[in-house]
Amino acid sequence: MKNQNQNIKQFELPPSAKSGIIIVNMEDKKAENHDISKPHRDNHCQLMVAVRGKFKLNIDFEIIEFTQPALLCIFPEEVHHIIEVTNPKGWMISFDPSLVNKEVLQLLENKINNPFLPQPESALFKQLVILMDLIEKVQSENLNNYTQKTIHSLLNGLLSLIAGEITSHLPLEKEKENRGIIIKEAFIKLTKEHYKTWKQPAQYASALSISTAHLNDTVKSVTGSPVSVHIQEASILEAKRLLYFTDNTVREIAYEVGYDEPVYFGKLFKKVTNLTPLEFRKKFRDQDYPSLH
Repeated sequence: MKNQNQNIKQFELPPSAKSGIIIVNMEDKKAENHDISKPHRDNHCQLMVAVRGKFKLNIDFEIIEFTQPALLCIFPEEVHHIIEVTNPKGWMISFDPSLVNKEVLQLLENKINNPFLPQPESALFKQLVILMDLIEKVQSENLNNYTQKTIHSLLNGLLSLIAGEITSHLPLEKEKENRGIIIKEAFIKLTKEHYKTWKQPAQYASALSISTAHLNDTVKSVTGSPVSVHIQEASILEAKRLLYFTDNTVREIAYEVGYDEPVYFGKLFKKVTNLTPLEFRKKFRDQDYPSLH
């Protein structure tokens, strides 16, 4: 088997993106800084605004198909690639998550449904197009000491605009229910950050300054699953990504996601996915992208 790491790798923003932000016009083929047709994951966020075209992508093993107008967000570590695109027009903006408002970014990650489909004649869609076009022009035309700050401000305004639209359509929850959702979202965020070393519910409860019983009751009431299941799923999701994204052995991947016993990891993986790790790799990677082998 060819070493997949030679073809699929984690991409960083190019050195030319001095501001930590780079916008690409979909119609400018020369502007592409990496081959998005190959499965990969990034250490930065990506936001697509499509004003024309038909799109088919794979994001974390889910097929997403849509036509314009559309808004799509891809967050760090999500394995993704474009399967098919027809007649695209619009923009793809990549940015370092540390440069934008954390509250807004977390809201987008928790609440946005990919793809978000605004109405073609809506004020939101028209404003998104104006802002994306302006960011592109500032990036290419304005070269002075304040260019980077201008781009940062425009991007934060763009994301806040999207966040405001999303929250305006969320149902009004009762205070108790709203508190439960806040706890759940904070817990899920922690699982993404600490799945490798925090395997016990008590560790998450301590970080959130609540009892383990309260955390478990709250998460189960909101999601239908206990805390332990979410902890396992966070590890298994990363294992899926590594099985698809690398040629690492099952033993190496088990260690990478925090399990010292590969046999136990294999049993847990099958319990969650109904497939062994190697069956998962064969089913998804070998069929989805056979040219890599």
